[in-house]
Amino acid sequence: MAFLDNSGDIILDAVLTDLGRKRLAEGNGRFKIDKYALSDDEIDYGLYDKNNTSGSAYYDINILQTPILESFTNNMSSMKSRLISYTSNDLLFLPVIQGFNDGDSGVFSTFSNHVVLVDSTTITALTTNSTALTTGLLNGFEPGKGVNTIAADQGLDTEELGNEEAIDPQLIESQFFVQIDNRLGSIVPAISAVDSTEYTPVSIDDDNIATYIFTADGDSEAILPIDAGAASSIVGPRGNRIKFKIQASLDLKTNTFLFNQLGTGGATAIVNGSKTLAAADYSFIDSTVRISGVSTGYTLDLPVRFVKKTT
Repeated sequence: MAFLDNSGDIILDAVLTDLGRKRLAEGNGRFKIDKYALSDDEIDYGLYDKNNTSGSAYYDINILQTPILESFTNNMSSMKSRLISYTSNDLLFLPVIQGFNDGDSGVFSTFSNHVVLVDSTTITALTTNSTALTTGLLNGFEPGKGVNTIAADQGLDTEELGNEEAIDPQLIESQFFVQIDNRLGSIVPAISAVDSTEYTPVSIDDDNIATYIFTADGDSEAILPIDAGAASSIVGPRGNRIKFKIQASLDLKTNTFLFNQLGTGGATAIVNGSKTLAAADYSFIDSTVRISGVSTGYTLDLPVRFVKKTT
């Protein structure tokens, strides 16, 4: 890992992703570069100085000379702020994606994240009714029996425009990528049904990151429009909301291997109503679920904690 010298010359540093290197090494003709993306993760546009005494040619000199990191090969470690192009040149606001923390989609207040209870023993320690879990506690053993979900809203988060105003169609996200560590869990529908069908990832990369694609027309239970006046994390005009649950992996359900390798012991008791899971009685693994808009490339990382009763 190093910085590229950006003192004046234009440098193009291109690398293959881990998947690209794998296909190139196979030597069977599958290697073909047909997509690329650009981002500006390291750039601080606040450095633009229109009062520079040296003249207009120097207004952006600090931006142009900002040191930038070498390209990453790990797809989960780079390009969180992708560059996009719009045909309209009169856009004053661009859409964002924000976690919706209200009702059955709220975070667990003790940890300020979503907590996935991975097996029946853990759930039983906190409730005798799998649907009676406080906000932010997800039934990862049998998601269909739980009511709590994870949700994120997309739209223009500004008070300059009312939420009753229609959002520009080109700013609406009709498709979302959702990525999760496949060793820990999978994405399942938000509906409460015992026999709900699991979603199938479109790919699982060499780092065990599973990628799911959701489309507004084809996945109506996952992507829903946000009505004006409805509760939302978006202040201004709203686009769509994506909503889902997490099912713990078989490894997390049946053994403690990954908790021993990746996790740590509890430090704070988990309270659900009148029942408590003591800190000394569980282990947890912290991870993230990444939600990305296909059209805008906007990325949101939501912290998720997988919890298992171990004593």
